[in-house]
Amino acid sequence: MKKPAIEGGTPARNKPLPPNYPGAVVMGQEEAEFASKVILAQSPFRYYSPDPQSAVDKLENAISAKMNIPYALGVTSGTASLIVAMKALGIGYGDKVIVPANTFLATPGAVVCCNAVPVFCDIDESLNLDPAALEQVYDEDVKAIIVVPILGNPVDMDPVLAFARSKNIAVIEDMAQSCGVTYKGQYGGTIGNIGAFSFQMNKIITGGEGGAVVTRDLDLFERAIRYHDQGIVRHRDRYGIDSPDEEFAFVGQNYRMSDITGAVLFEQFNKLDEIVASMRRSHAIIKQALSVQFPELQFRNCPDPDDGQIGSNLGFLFPSAEAANKFNQAMHAENIGTHALYAGKPAYRTAAIFNQRTADKDNFPFNYPFKNPVIYTEDLCPRAIDLLPRAAFLPIAPTLTEQDVEEIIEGATKVLHSLREQARVL
Repeated sequence: MKKPAIEGGTPARNKPLPPNYPGAVVMGQEEAEFASKVILAQSPFRYYSPDPQSAVDKLENAISAKMNIPYALGVTSGTASLIVAMKALGIGYGDKVIVPANTFLATPGAVVCCNAVPVFCDIDESLNLDPAALEQVYDEDVKAIIVVPILGNPVDMDPVLAFARSKNIAVIEDMAQSCGVTYKGQYGGTIGNIGAFSFQMNKIITGGEGGAVVTRDLDLFERAIRYHDQGIVRHRDRYGIDSPDEEFAFVGQNYRMSDITGAVLFEQFNKLDEIVASMRRSHAIIKQALSVQFPELQFRNCPDPDDGQIGSNLGFLFPSAEAANKFNQAMHAENIGTHALYAGKPAYRTAAIFNQRTADKDNFPFNYPFKNPVIYTEDLCPRAIDLLPRAAFLPIAPTLTEQDVEEIIEGATKVLHSLREQARVL
């Protein structure tokens, strides 16, 4: 067996892997032409302009058709999509929202920006929310659950939905990292009450920024439209909405997507199947090769292992944080950039959340006098504390070549053999 590069051997690769920007690395002429068309028409605003190109409309129609969901709304960011989704559900001051311990800061941050308070649910070996842990964090002030399929891995939705129905609370799907994920044949984002997507730079498809909200409920959709556009509804005929502003309008914000962003995202969305198919193919080859050579190697669980995950990241679970760190260091020496997610820490350990600090007076909304106060402690979610430092992720770009895949397998094989010899176990 060849020596790992970290021990003086030759690296498996002579340059780093493609950057972890799945949508951006396949950007090309199509996005440039449609965005240019909008600009040359001098019509960047979606709702009125000299020569409307209707790019956001086209994006929303494409999302609806592909994901088999009647209502889709383009917004400015993934965070905006979460806020709009929660405001559509009427979530606000005095409410709690369950979020998984493993997610980006934006998920609990959006809850706080809606004047509600996040409560954190532990995770399982999928590294997503553990449905069996929901009862432990539920109380009468909880109004919704946000599930987050982390890095392309679906959430086990059936027990989440069953729990939510039993408590009469909503389910929001934060699909920021996982556009294209499915669960039992249904697209993630379309399974709960309302779905939120992000199209930021390192997402599966990207406009640099951007987001979308999807739902099957017209009443929720009308509230989403209103909140994202100062409380009003334009293009009423497009959605079949006839409720008068005089009776139904409320104060909203401005989260409108521009038609330039819509143009880029429309062409990106047309490439989603191609992106996902490429990532899945490389993911399957690498996982299979390593599984055969290292049957003791543990990967993160997938609730829908056949078709659900999109292959954007191969997740490993090591016996210890030390082993995971050694793996990452050795893989970097091979020019293969594996990494820990969020420094191996749960979301509630983020300083602003953990210390319950906001820009508002008295740290509103954390100052709400809940019957059961929300208190964050370092060991709040024991499984997350255990699992996250032991997890390592290999990003898989949609542009990987056969040679790239072979070199990844070669590098990982060298590193894993060395770890096996050092620790006698992976």
